[in-house]
Amino acid sequence: MVGVPESHTGWTFITNHARVLAAIADNPNVRIRDIAVHCRLTERAVQRIISDLEQDGYLSHTRDGRANTYRIDPDKVLRHPAEAGLTVASLLSLLVQDETDRVTTPDAQSPRLADTKA
Repeated sequence: MVGVPESHTGWTFITNHARVLAAIADNPNVRIRDIAVHCRLTERAVQRIISDLEQDGYLSHTRDGRANTYRIDPDKVLRHPAEAGLTVASLLSLLVQDETDRVTTPDAQSPRLADTKA
């Protein structure tokens, strides 16, 4: 995974669960070690998050030798009542971009705040 940002302190808008899910959506064959590096988490934290996501049906995996292939359930509804009716697919559509877009034009896909005012 390319373009890992510098470390950050303080609060952020995206949870670690969402970050891990987005990393898996980018590459269903990604290794836990690579997710940890990309998300700036420990491998143990990533394992716990994957376990949480699997336990609640957002994610499943198949084992092929020593490698895992993950499958995300895109129709699964998000957990928080404030996101009632929103699916994993809608969340991932905001978080997962083509790597080229992310590196060269990070604002190309997002509307400007001034343009969204009614």
